[in-house]
Amino acid sequence: MAKERREVAHEITVNAPAAEVYRLIAEVRNWPRIFPPTIHVDRLEHNGTEERIRIWATANGKPKNWTSRRVLDPEALKIEFRQEVSAPPVALMGGTWILEPLEPEVAKIRLLHDYRAVDDDPDSLAWIDEAVDRNSRSELAALKANVEHATGAGAVLGVSFEDSVRIDGSVEDVFDFLNEAQLWRERLPHVARVNLTEETPGLQTLEMDTRTKDGSTHTTKSVRVCFPHREIVYKQITLPALMSLHTGYWRFWETDQGVTAVSQHTVVVAPENIAAVLGPEAGVEEAKKFVRNALGTNSLATLGKAKAYAEGER
Repeated sequence: MAKERREVAHEITVNAPAAEVYRLIAEVRNWPRIFPPTIHVDRLEHNGTEERIRIWATANGKPKNWTSRRVLDPEALKIEFRQEVSAPPVALMGGTWILEPLEPEVAKIRLLHDYRAVDDDPDSLAWIDEAVDRNSRSELAALKANVEHATGAGAVLGVSFEDSVRIDGSVEDVFDFLNEAQLWRERLPHVARVNLTEETPGLQTLEMDTRTKDGSTHTTKSVRVCFPHREIVYKQITLPALMSLHTGYWRFWETDQGVTAVSQHTVVVAPENIAAVLGPEAGVEEAKKFVRNALGTNSLATLGKAKAYAEGER
């Protein structure tokens, strides 16, 4: 029986130099910020123009992870990719990014895919069709917006920051406290409701209602990638109204003085919602300060409880 191998193409035109678009795609650390489905990317191997990367992303709303090989061609502005270990129902997946300069400040982005379903199942193939189409459109639209807003107003909307505490305990206990988010309603005063699912070990979907200072609550949903006992990386896929992007990590390591635990956030504010949330007089800077204070307060509260837990206050 012939194997059904699908080939599809998506494209978009952006007002940016082709070389700059190529750089954003080539440097995988950018992906969680510019591609909505991408949660986290690790570079496993790198040798000249070839590399292996591991990707955690959502497909039709479900978290998946896989390993890919990439061949980078900066001269031709082309990047070929091929999944080394695919996640069912995908049996085979690969493709090419092609950047074409139309003018000095205008480029066409072409994203090609070829794929097969496990056992050539027609229902699985239809699911992959939908996931590839949804993710490709989402990735290209986000890439266009990100590149075109890399300078000027867009650059002003972002803020990154971190908070840290020193803990006189074990790094395993600190990790356990932050990994076991299903217990946060009992452990953290600012968490009103929590629902944690983990169908694949170390890959979590966390939905929770968080209390604000005025007593109201807002719902967020995150996908978390957990690396015992050193780091938990996450990306919010359901965001508060004031944010259009929120990524971050919890990171911990042992020192001569104990354990250092860090909470990091990268946020892009949503300017269209500032007035509704903070009032008509508020602007971008006020929104960034509000977000910094709100997230920092909750993170330090969580780290404080993790510290108490690791230091024996159970």
